[in-house]
Amino acid sequence: MYKKILVPTDGSDIAQAAGAAAVEFARACGSELFVLSVARPTYLMPADESAMSADPGFGVEALMQQADRSVQQIAQLAKAAGVPCNTLTILSDAPSDEILDAADREQCDLIVMGSHGRHGWWHLLAGSEMEQVVENAQVPVMVLRPQAQPAPSKR
Repeated sequence: MYKKILVPTDGSDIAQAAGAAAVEFARACGSELFVLSVARPTYLMPADESAMSADPGFGVEALMQQADRSVQQIAQLAKAAGVPCNTLTILSDAPSDEILDAADREQCDLIVMGSHGRHGWWHLLAGSEMEQVVENAQVPVMVLRPQAQPAPSKR
């Protein structure tokens, strides 16, 4: 069915849960995984009273270490499940572009990713990497959303 599944992760609980689900799905399908984390550089630094300047080196090592920890957590789950897995951690301003490029380059035939399910102003400000991937992917995209919390019981 699916030979190679791309699992992008940003290290969030939602992305890690999607990674765990992807491991189980890959095990059931006899697929291999390619786990990708794209670290986004931090650019803004005060230049003077009214301007900000770019510093692409600001915190890069820490960002890359966190991204690597994220992919390694999923890779460890894959290893424990007997699922072949390769990983890549990169630095980029455009996570959705990197995800799409990796899917093509690695010849993945499915992308499994989590969605934060953001709405309203936050969504307008932050955008959605998931939406960009869904709209532009040449392969199916399985989007896993956070589970809804049950409403508190009324007594």
